[in-house]
Amino acid sequence: MTTPSLISFQQQTAKIALSKPVQATLYVSLCALTIWTIYFTTQPAIHDKVHSLRHHTLMVSCH
Repeated sequence: MTTPSLISFQQQTAKIALSKPVQATLYVSLCALTIWTIYFTTQPAIHDKVHSLRHHTLMVSCH
């Protein structure tokens, strides 16, 4: 009796997780997190590579 309800629950979960709005939200969130991490890193190697990008986009001043 629990097997059919478990399968139904798994199918509903898969349907929600694979829906286009959920995929789009996860993609945008991942991109935003990546950009945020790159812009605000204090690691010298990464900071030096994106230094001019930070200034040109006028999003982050680092001085």
